[in-house]
Amino acid sequence: MALSKDRLGRFNPDKHMEGRVTDIGPRHYWQFFPPVIQNNYGKWAYHEILEPGVLVHVSETGDKAFTVRCGGMRFMTVDFVRELCDIADRFSDGYVRFTTRNNIEFIVDSLEKVEALKAELAKHTFAIGGSLKFPVGGTGAGVTNIVHTQGFIHCHTAAVDASSMVKALMDGLFEHFTSMDLPAQVRVSMACCLNMCGAVHCSDIALLGYHRKPPAIDHEVLHKICEIPLAIASCPTAAISPAKTEDGLKTVKLKVERCMFCGNCYTMCPALPLADGQGDCVVMMAGGKVSNRISMPTFSKVVIPYLPNNHPLFPEVVEATKQVLNAYAADARKYERIGDWAQRIGWEKFFEKCNLPFTEHLIDDYRLAYDTYRTSTQFKYTEAAWAVTRAAEGEE
Repeated sequence: MALSKDRLGRFNPDKHMEGRVTDIGPRHYWQFFPPVIQNNYGKWAYHEILEPGVLVHVSETGDKAFTVRCGGMRFMTVDFVRELCDIADRFSDGYVRFTTRNNIEFIVDSLEKVEALKAELAKHTFAIGGSLKFPVGGTGAGVTNIVHTQGFIHCHTAAVDASSMVKALMDGLFEHFTSMDLPAQVRVSMACCLNMCGAVHCSDIALLGYHRKPPAIDHEVLHKICEIPLAIASCPTAAISPAKTEDGLKTVKLKVERCMFCGNCYTMCPALPLADGQGDCVVMMAGGKVSNRISMPTFSKVVIPYLPNNHPLFPEVVEATKQVLNAYAADARKYERIGDWAQRIGWEKFFEKCNLPFTEHLIDDYRLAYDTYRTSTQFKYTEAAWAVTRAAEGEE
């Protein structure tokens, strides 16, 4: 099917409503493609990584599109974006894009422009002699930029701060971002609570902020500011039920053994706070991926149940991450992701090589994994798989 280039109309600054179906939503993405992308749409033959942070896509027509990828951040100041746009105007004809992992990508049509762009990017630092504003890297067999949640800046259920942990982690892993010295790609992710807006369930190394106490109940104000049925319905484990105080005030009660500390109730009712700066912690998981290469997609598994919530530098989290990464770099075969490596040597051996304590409570698998595996081309519909599905009351 041919690409629609004009379905939503093009914006005419002289006639604002001309050709407009609606004034809601972005302009058609075709308008934002660089000419080399427009001219070769649907004709790309292959791509290669020329060096860390630099890729080339080659078209059937012989045209080439070179991409220079830089590490970015989730929150950017207006001044930073202006600086970024200025670079794009001067070196990539005004074209720049952002990836889901907060990378910044410039696309140019020649190697000469790549070298000029890299030289310019190297000049931009946060202070004279300070850290790079636009470090080039994040491709191939290295550490990718970290995908993460919002943390205390935006989210109300966060157990830990995201921005400071990501900054501290990337400082510790920076050499692997700007090089391709690992056996394969290592995707790192971070989520501030177990609702997991960050993709921690399927990353090579995942860090999860975790509440360890059930919510407190403010009986005095709960009935004034909360819709009690909504708070009850929000609990995924049915741990909350209606109750009354000795004074006859409507409130809720909590079955603590059912609570999994997700914070959904706090989303609905501010009188059920559960954040605890001292008690909340960081959980590390490892071995997840969405790729079919070597082995089927797998969920991340818990490898460290508790790391201190020691912000802003999180030294224990950074050290533990480097510990796993170094063991993987030293022992894995080429192209093996962390999960592939752990599966080959055995998870018990994984803990030994990473110098982490192992208990039977770690590396637990999701009980409905067989249902999820049906999305994989490598899933085998065996009778044993169906038996597990039936036992878990899943759908056939």
